[in-house]
Amino acid sequence: MFLYSKCKNPHCSHFALSDVDDNGNLIESGDYCYAHTADKDAIQAKIYKYIESHEKIIGMNASGLTFREIDLLNKKFFGCNFSHCLFVGLKTEGVMVRISNLSFATFTDCNFIKSNIQFSSYAGSKFSHVIFTGSDMLQNNFCGISSFQSSFDDSDLYSSYFINAKLIDTSFRNCNIKETVFWEITQQNVSFRQSNTNAAIFDKRGSALFTGLQELNVPRGVQKGPGL
Repeated sequence: MFLYSKCKNPHCSHFALSDVDDNGNLIESGDYCYAHTADKDAIQAKIYKYIESHEKIIGMNASGLTFREIDLLNKKFFGCNFSHCLFVGLKTEGVMVRISNLSFATFTDCNFIKSNIQFSSYAGSKFSHVIFTGSDMLQNNFCGISSFQSSFDDSDLYSSYFINAKLIDTSFRNCNIKETVFWEITQQNVSFRQSNTNAAIFDKRGSALFTGLQELNVPRGVQKGPGL
């Protein structure tokens, strides 16, 4: 649906960063990826300015950039690429994201309260002190993430995937996790209190007991999960 051009460096297979023309319009076909861009500060300033001046951002490739304390209040992103980005100190809410790539990104001290994120990928990303409380995060890919002291409380995570996720001091309290997959996760001090764990999928073998946790009293045939 959204096409990115390849970096013009002949030895690079990454996508070129989006650029902005003199009229402030997003250029679909940039020249180089972040690693091969000569003036990294200039291209980052252009991307910042474009995001700040537009409510709806479509098809932007900002892979590899750093977003530090930028205002994303009520911004809407469609088909964007933020893979390998660093997000630091974002305090915002009401962000909408659709069909976007945030894989292998790093999020530190960020607040995304009441966000609406669907059909997007955070695969392999790292979360440290990140809050998604009260968000709608349906059918997203969180496979292989590392999450430390973060919260998904009061969120709808319907049919999302956390396969092979590392979850430390992370909370999923009062969440909708119906058909959400938690196969082979590593966990320490993780809470699913008041979430519908019986409707989640914690064991791909369909066993009656999720490793290391006490069995729940649920009807036969229902997928069982942790009762924390």
